[in-house]
Amino acid sequence: MRKLFISADIEGTAGIAHWDETEKSKADYTYFAKQMTREVKAACEGAVRAGIEEILVKDAHDSGRNIDPSALPECASVYRGWARHPFCMMYGLDDSFEGVVFTGYHSAANMNSNPLSHTMDTRNNFVKINGEICSELMINSLTAAYTGVPVYCVSGDRGLCEWIRSVNPNILTVPVSEGYGSGTKGLHPDVAVRRIAETVEKALKQSKRQDCMFPLPKSFNVEINFKDHFLAQSGSFYPGAKQTGPRTVEFYAEDYWDVLCFFHFVL
Repeated sequence: MRKLFISADIEGTAGIAHWDETEKSKADYTYFAKQMTREVKAACEGAVRAGIEEILVKDAHDSGRNIDPSALPECASVYRGWARHPFCMMYGLDDSFEGVVFTGYHSAANMNSNPLSHTMDTRNNFVKINGEICSELMINSLTAAYTGVPVYCVSGDRGLCEWIRSVNPNILTVPVSEGYGSGTKGLHPDVAVRRIAETVEKALKQSKRQDCMFPLPKSFNVEINFKDHFLAQSGSFYPGAKQTGPRTVEFYAEDYWDVLCFFHFVL
């Protein structure tokens, strides 16, 4: 049984430009939740054409209740809500999956390529791993590597797509929007959907598993810089963490699971 894992977010969907478009309580949300669903559906359809028989989708935005499951192929199941597990946006992934695809992903906090740039929430100025600005995509690609599963395709904003191609050019990308200042320029939604389906199919048919592995470091120096100093103070009480500045807490680990547990309780 060929299985694929899809982690889906919303801030990197085609055309999205404002926080009101990400929140269930706002009128602008409905359209972008539908577009998020369409982009996930496209990834599923491309995967099916490539021979994938079973798909697990993690609805990984906010409430975890954004995707319309009825719009997806019957071979796809959706994990909705949150397991309260350190895998977080990757919950359900294990080494039985052939690969991972990310849809709707966005640039990291402290990157200027998406007006909605953030890492996990909006409480921090930046997160770093081994001195590099860390996005949710980086956190979750490392989780994939930790479980021994390759990353085949990423769709989202152009800045994020360029970043992951700089880390591993074998991972195919679909930049569906481009941020500048407080706005974005997005592909026509139908074009975005078509390109996602085509690129996922191509990646799964042509890319080699070993070529699409995200690099997993031997050790991890983690730094979180919070907007509020008291959050750094609070995080410093996590076992092994230390406060290194008024708004900064750091953590060192050799096992990535320990990093995920640190993020689970502090980030």
